Amino acid sequence: MKLADLSPINEFIPRHIGPNDTDIQAMLKTLGFSSLNELADKIIPSQIRTQHNFADVGPGISEYGLLNQLKSMVSKNKVFKSYIGMGYHDTITPTIIQRNIFENPVWYTAYTPYQAEIAQGRLEALLNFQTMVIDLTGMEISNSSLLDEGTAAAEAMFMAHALCKNKANAFVVSPKMHPHVIEVLGTRAEPLGFEMILMEPSAYDFSKPVFGAFFQYPDTEGGVQDHSATAKKFHDHGALVTASVDLLGMTLLTPPGEWGADIVVGNSQRFGVPLGFGGPHAAFLATKDAYKRMMPGRLVGISVDSQNKPALRLALQTREQHIRREKATSNICTAQVLLANMASMYAVYHGPEGLKRIAQRVNRLTAIMADGLSKLGYNVSKDSFFDTVTVTTDKAASIIADAEALQMNFRILAPNKLGISLNETVQPQDIETIWMAFNGGKKTDLTVDSIDDTLKFELPAALVRKSPYMTNPVFNSHHSETELLRYIHHLQNKDITLTHSMIPLGSCTMKLNATTELIPVSWPEISKLHPFAPVAQAQGLIEMIKDLEHKLCDITGFAAVSLQPNAGSQGEYAGLLVIRKYHQTRGEAHRNICLIPSSAHGTNPASAALAGMEVVVVNCDALGNVEVSDLKEKAEKHKANLACLMITYPSTHGVYEESIKEICQIIHDNGGQVYMDGANMNALVGMCRPGNFGADVSHMNLHKTFAIPHGGGGPGVGPIGVGAHLKEFLPKHSLVKEAGPANGISATTSAPWGSASILPISWAYITMMGAQGLQKATLVSLLSANYIAKKLEKDYPVLYKGKSGYVAHECIIDTRELKKTSGIDVTDIAKRLIDYGFHAPTMSFPVAGTLMIEPTESEPKQELDRFIDSMLSIRKEINAIESGKMDKENNALKNSPHTAQMLMKPEWNHPYSREEAVYPVEWLRTNKFWPVVGRVDNAYGDRNLICSCPSIEEYK
Repeated sequence: MKLADLSPINEFIPRHIGPNDTDIQAMLKTLGFSSLNELADKIIPSQIRTQHNFADVGPGISEYGLLNQLKSMVSKNKVFKSYIGMGYHDTITPTIIQRNIFENPVWYTAYTPYQAEIAQGRLEALLNFQTMVIDLTGMEISNSSLLDEGTAAAEAMFMAHALCKNKANAFVVSPKMHPHVIEVLGTRAEPLGFEMILMEPSAYDFSKPVFGAFFQYPDTEGGVQDHSATAKKFHDHGALVTASVDLLGMTLLTPPGEWGADIVVGNSQRFGVPLGFGGPHAAFLATKDAYKRMMPGRLVGISVDSQNKPALRLALQTREQHIRREKATSNICTAQVLLANMASMYAVYHGPEGLKRIAQRVNRLTAIMADGLSKLGYNVSKDSFFDTVTVTTDKAASIIADAEALQMNFRILAPNKLGISLNETVQPQDIETIWMAFNGGKKTDLTVDSIDDTLKFELPAALVRKSPYMTNPVFNSHHSETELLRYIHHLQNKDITLTHSMIPLGSCTMKLNATTELIPVSWPEISKLHPFAPVAQAQGLIEMIKDLEHKLCDITGFAAVSLQPNAGSQGEYAGLLVIRKYHQTRGEAHRNICLIPSSAHGTNPASAALAGMEVVVVNCDALGNVEVSDLKEKAEKHKANLACLMITYPSTHGVYEESIKEICQIIHDNGGQVYMDGANMNALVGMCRPGNFGADVSHMNLHKTFAIPHGGGGPGVGPIGVGAHLKEFLPKHSLVKEAGPANGISATTSAPWGSASILPISWAYITMMGAQGLQKATLVSLLSANYIAKKLEKDYPVLYKGKSGYVAHECIIDTRELKKTSGIDVTDIAKRLIDYGFHAPTMSFPVAGTLMIEPTESEPKQELDRFIDSMLSIRKEINAIESGKMDKENNALKNSPHTAQMLMKPEWNHPYSREEAVYPVEWLRTNKFWPVVGRVDNAYGDRNLICSCPSIEEYK
C-alpha cells in the first residue's frame, strides 16, 4: 500500500446517506433504473441541470479532520469576559441541562409538536416556559417563544397597531431601548408606513395620535423607572403600552403587568442559554388574555384526550399565518423551542428562590462595582439599577484599551460614556479587575468585601416586587440533580423523535443531524462570544461564516449570501425587502404587486403583506404546476407595478416544474424580480443552481437542507442568496459595519449574523459531504421518495407527478376517496401511524385530505420498508372497514392512538383485539413506542383555553 492511500478516510458520506450501495441498486431496480444518474436524467428537467464543478464546496473531509480544522479556525477567537449587556449576558448553563437537553438528540431532533399525542414531553416543557414568562412579567398569557428580542418587539408593534382603535400609524419608542431593538422596529415599520417617534414616552404631548409606546425595563443604560403614570397617559389616549424586559430582573422588580403594560416582550437568553455570538435564543411575547387571538407565534394549551384525561396541544392555530395568509398580522412560522426548553428547565432547576438569589447577587455586585467606581472618582449613574451602570468619563478610550488588555469588554455608549452589565458568572475578583481597568490597568486598594460591609443599597420601595411568582409545583420540585434528571427523562420518554424512527414530513426534510456537526456548538470559542464584542475577537468564527457564505454561493449560483435571517420566514421577509429597495433605487418605488401561486406556503403571502406588498394569486393547473397562461396574463396586467413573483421550487406539490425558466423570464420581461422559496432546495443541491436558472433571490433553510436540527420547532436559520444586481442591498447592522453592505437594508434581526452559533453545523455538513456527497444526497432523496411512491401507489394514489411520471424529493398520497368508502380520513391514518411507532407525514398540505411524504437521504432502506409496510398494513385495516368486516366507527383507526392505560382497563368494548390495537405488525413487539395520551380533542382545548401550568389546587 502506498503512503498516499493511507490518508484519513472520509466515511462521513456513507454514514450520512442511509441506503448503502446494494440497497440503492435494489431501489433503482424497483423503479426500472440502473443508476442514480439515469434516475436524475429522467426526473430533473435538462434545461436547469448544471455542469458546475463546485470548487468552493471542495471534495469533502473526514469527521476527525473537520473537527481539527474547525478547532484551529475558531481558536483565533478571543473569549473575553463581556460586560456589554444590551440584552445579552454570559450565563451558567447547568451541566445537567447542557448534556441532557442541549446536547441530547431526543430534544434537538424532534419536530414541531403538531402531532400532539407524540409530543407531550416537549409540550409540557413549553407550557412551563409560558408559565414562567406569565409569572415573571405579571401578564395573563404568553406564547411559547419567538426568534429574538428585536423581532418580538416588532411583533408587538404589529399587534398593537391591529388592536388599537384610533387608527393611528405612529408609535413612540424610548431612545433608551436597546439599539438593535430600535433598529429592527424601524426596519419593520417603514414598509407599512408606520412612523417611529424616537423620544421618551413620558415627554410625548399627543399632538399626533399614536397606537403605542415602547419602553425597555430596565433601560439599555441600566436605569429602572416607574412607568405607571406614563402608561396611564397612553391608555387615556387609546394607545397600547409595550415593555421589553429582563426576565431575571423581574424577580426583583415590579413586573410590567402591574404597572400597566399591555404587551411584554424580551429574551430568555440569560436563563442558561449560551451567548453564541447572538443566537439562537428564545424570545417571548406575553399579553392580556383578551388579546390572545392576535398573538403571534405558537401557544401551548391544555385539552383532554379520548379518555377524558388532560393532554397538551398547540392551541388556537387559526390565528397563524398558514390559515390567514396575507391577512395575517405575523409571518412567524417557527419558534425557538430547544432554547425555550433550556430556559424553562433552568427555571425548574433553580426555582423561584434560586432565581431570586441569582438576581440579588448580580444586583449586589453591581452596586459594589458602582460604589467602587465612585470611590475611584468616576461619575457613575445614580439612577436605580438592576445589573447595569453607566460611567461618564473623558478617559473612555484608554479605559477600553486597558479593559481589553485585561481580557474584558465594556460597552461604548458614546465617546465619553461607558456601560457595564454584570451577570451570574461574575466573581468578586472580576469586580476588582473591572476597577483595575478604570485605574490605568493597575490594582486598586479597594476590595469587594470592604465595600460589601459598608454599602447601603436597595431598590426604591415603589419598584420592589411584592407579588409571588412561579408558585406552581413544577418550579418547586426538581432542584437536585437526581430530581431534574428524572424529570427530563420523564418528559423525553413521551416524544417520538429521529432517535426512534423516521419522520417522513413532506416539506420539512428531517434528515440526520450528525453528532460531529453539533459538537462545536458547545465549544466556548463559539458559545461564549457576545454578539457585540469587537469583531477582532471573533476572527475565527467570522472566517468560518465567510467560508459558509462562499460555499452557499457556490451551491446556489448566487453572487452573495446574508446569514442574518434566523428563520425561513425571516429570509422571505429580508429577501422581499431587498427586492423592494432595488426597485426604490431605480426610481420604481411604486412597484408593489407580488404574484404568488395558490399552492404557496402561508408564510409567502404573509411576508409579502408585511413587506408592504399587495398579493395577487396565480392559479395552478390540475397537476399542481403554476398555470403559465394565468401568470403571463397577470404579469402583463400589473406590468407597471409588478415587484416580484414568489415561487417554491421544486413546487409545493413536490415536482420539478418544466416551465420554471419561462416563468422567470415572464416576470423579468415585465419588470419584476423572482423570489424563490428555498423550502425544497434539498432537491436541487449539487444538481441545479437557482441563481443560474432565473431566480434573483432565494432563502435556503439551513434547518432543512443543510442539517441544522429542528429542535422540536426551532431553532432555524433562513439565509438569503441574491444575484449580483441585488448584492449591495443585503441586510446590514448599524452596530457592526462588517455584518453587511453599506447600502443594505437595515437589520431584520437583533444580532449581526443572526443565530451565529449554529452556523458551524451547516458549514460542517457541507465541508464533510463535499460536492460529490451533496450531489449523492440529493439523488438518494429523489430515489427514496420515488421508491416510496412506487410501493404505495396501488393502495394510495400519488396525487402529483412531473412530466416524466416521477416525483421529486417528496410525494403526496391522496386519501380523500378513502373518506368516501370507509369514513376514514387523513387524521385517522396519522393517529394510527403512532401505534406503528411513526410520526405522521405532513397532513392536508398543500391539499386537504392528503399526506405529503418526504423520506430524506438519511433513512436506510430498512426503515423506508418499515414505513411502507406500516402504510400497507393500515390500508388492509381500511379494507376491512370498506368490506364491512370492521365497524365504521369502532375500529383501530378511529380509536387510535392506543395507550397502555387503555389496554389495562378490564373492559374492552372494541371488535378488534388488544393485540391488534398495539402490535399490528410483528417488529413492534421488540421496539414499541407507547403514547401517553389518547387522541387529543383540539376543539375542546380551544373552547376551554388554558395556557399555563395547572394551579396548586388543581394538582391537589
